[in-house]
Amino acid sequence: MDQARKPNVCHRLSRRALGFFSRDSGVVQRTNLGILRALVCQESTKFKNVWTTHSKSPIAYERGRIYFDNYRCCVSSVALEPRKLYEMPKCSKSEKIEDALLWECPVGEMLPNPSDYKSSLIALTAHNWLLRISATTGKVLEKIYLASYCKFRYLSWDTPQEVIAVKSAQNKASALAQQAGIQQPVLLYLAVFHVLPFSLIGILEINKKIFGNVTDATLSHGILIVMYSSGLVRLYSFQAITEQFMQQKLDLGCACRWGGTTGTVGEAPFGIPCNIKITDAPALLFEVSSLENAFQIGGHPWHYIITPNKKKQKGVFHICALKDNSLAKNGIQEMECCSLESDWIYFHPDASGRIIHVGPQQVKVLKLNEVENNSAQHQISEDFVILANRENKNENLPTVTASGRVVKKKYTLLDDDPEHETFKIVDYEDELDLLSVVAVTQIDAEGKAHLDFHCNEYGTLLKSIPLVESWDVTYSHEVYFDRDLVLHIEQKPSRVFSCYVYQMVCDPGEEEETTNRS
Repeated sequence: MDQARKPNVCHRLSRRALGFFSRDSGVVQRTNLGILRALVCQESTKFKNVWTTHSKSPIAYERGRIYFDNYRCCVSSVALEPRKLYEMPKCSKSEKIEDALLWECPVGEMLPNPSDYKSSLIALTAHNWLLRISATTGKVLEKIYLASYCKFRYLSWDTPQEVIAVKSAQNKASALAQQAGIQQPVLLYLAVFHVLPFSLIGILEINKKIFGNVTDATLSHGILIVMYSSGLVRLYSFQAITEQFMQQKLDLGCACRWGGTTGTVGEAPFGIPCNIKITDAPALLFEVSSLENAFQIGGHPWHYIITPNKKKQKGVFHICALKDNSLAKNGIQEMECCSLESDWIYFHPDASGRIIHVGPQQVKVLKLNEVENNSAQHQISEDFVILANRENKNENLPTVTASGRVVKKKYTLLDDDPEHETFKIVDYEDELDLLSVVAVTQIDAEGKAHLDFHCNEYGTLLKSIPLVESWDVTYSHEVYFDRDLVLHIEQKPSRVFSCYVYQMVCDPGEEEETTNRS
């Protein structure tokens, strides 16, 4: 399932759909999913809250699995009632899992071990071990010791389900070094691996002596993205960097001599040396300046979205062609709204090349197509718009009290005021080809939310599901719609986390009664 909620990262390179099925199996798969979509959207189908739980540690969800206690405990949400799959032994704070990714076996590939044909959790521990854990039993299948010269903290897909990037925390000079004016030249490290079987591509250092006053860097789809405090974003080819600046090819499990020390690559205490050190400025692919480094690439043909690098331009989005930086016709998108939370925009994850623009009271799906009689230029036009259910009332009208006194309002409600139905999350269920939209309204003292399913092609409302729990707009929320499952994770103050699981329930009796009445 592709998450299409408000993005937390400030850069995104969209990917185009890959086919994993043969022609015949693909037809069967699409037919089954078509039946499931019809069941999900039919009037008699309900989504019932079957399980609620609370935790003092973060709760994560991925493909039918709910993770608790820093991924130590895994619960399956696929059964009629969630059941525990496994619970790993308790460990010290230094051994806890800090980040994880779910790897799923590709169809039709030959793999070296029988266990490789089942899903695995790729996990990063606080003491720099990279683990491959069975997603069904919790057994550790492989382990790699990364390094002792930095603290690795984040996991991400470079190429989904194929290449992972492990990112270190940023190096900071000690207080004494800062007083002496000594700067730490290496900002961070990126360790890059092919997955299953695990093989090392290399560890790259991001050095300020080469890149200048860089503030962050990441890897996505083979592109090294480097960001600066000025709002500048620069793109480089990671493959070209690897070919030009790799000092020595390293293989996991093999003996290595490095810096006068001999050890086994990927085993403690030797770990993996940093073997990609850039000594000269690499070839620049592309650069652009954008407010808060916000930058995305997608569409057909390739376009990018930025916000002009001025604070007063916040909420203004420019859609430009990647090949020549030209602004698309109608390429300046601005949602006229007055709200505490800003609107957000991103390329649709369905590989259609469309763009989704979300504000407090509307969701715009935009399409990118050629300008008539000018195939070299492209234009932005509305495909469809989803509107919040709001009453047309003028907040500035005077109010008459019981005593007959006329009170004039001196304020206007914000577009995301709790009294208005407001869009909070927009998601895309890729297997059922449905857009899901979470809308919230404050009713008396508590907020109420409902999850709406819309046709991804036309935007038509197909189904609305009320969430039974109250929704506090000051809390952090995540909502997942995954086939016949809806899951709501809520973070309350004092790090209290709640998880609400809804499952599809079909009532054939009600369906038959409805048919008889008609």
